[in-house]
Amino acid sequence: MSEQPPYLRIADVLRRRIADQEWAPGDRLPSRAQIAEESGVGENVIRRAQELLISQGVLEGRAGSGTYVAAPRQRVRVVRSSAREQPSGSPFRADMKAAGKQGDWESRTEAKVPASAEIAGRLGIAEGDLCVRTVYEFLADGRPVQLSTSWEPYDLTAGTLVVLPEGGPHAGVGVVNRMAQIGVTVSHAVEQPEPRQASAEEASLLGIQKSALVTHIRRTYYSDQGRPVETADIVVPAAMCEIVYEIPVSPH
Repeated sequence: MSEQPPYLRIADVLRRRIADQEWAPGDRLPSRAQIAEESGVGENVIRRAQELLISQGVLEGRAGSGTYVAAPRQRVRVVRSSAREQPSGSPFRADMKAAGKQGDWESRTEAKVPASAEIAGRLGIAEGDLCVRTVYEFLADGRPVQLSTSWEPYDLTAGTLVVLPEGGPHAGVGVVNRMAQIGVTVSHAVEQPEPRQASAEEASLLGIQKSALVTHIRRTYYSDQGRPVETADIVVPAAMCEIVYEIPVSPH
């Protein structure tokens, strides 16, 4: 079994010292040089350990001031369930209301965007086929808490009133309800969540540290004929939100 990297060992030590209340929320940690001397490692090891704990929301860095113990933050609960999509109202807004926050979103749509190889594979179309792409920022009390980029095959909705997800008479009602307007029944969705580090752009939009942990969800909606009708990349910051999956159960 390989030995644990030094920075992970130091991160565990720092986390334990915080848990033991050696440092309270808001306290400034000793300098990296001091911690390095106490721990018998180099300052670079301390830097990596602190960066990891910052990405996990345990510490926070303040430019020109140092590193501090982060105050506990209430994480917003985000419920994932296709069964919650209703003809009126937004599940996201409902989640935010339950957390005592105002939920809203901003969006930007581009039509006739060529599909990349990955998106084409997820939608079952040819690379370069045209799509409608919509970029979302979901907000809680005006602060971004979730990002999403949605892709729909252009030939599916072209010439209809639902070609723009956030435009027209059926704007903002969700994929299931919009597709129903053109006679397409969405039967199920498949989601693939995986943890990773935020990109520089994602970190900037979400107001989190670069390389902070996020959950990246690849979601695809399918019609009852088995055709993918929409696929999306959803990014949720781990320190700000907890993801809960609601699984409908039918009696046998």
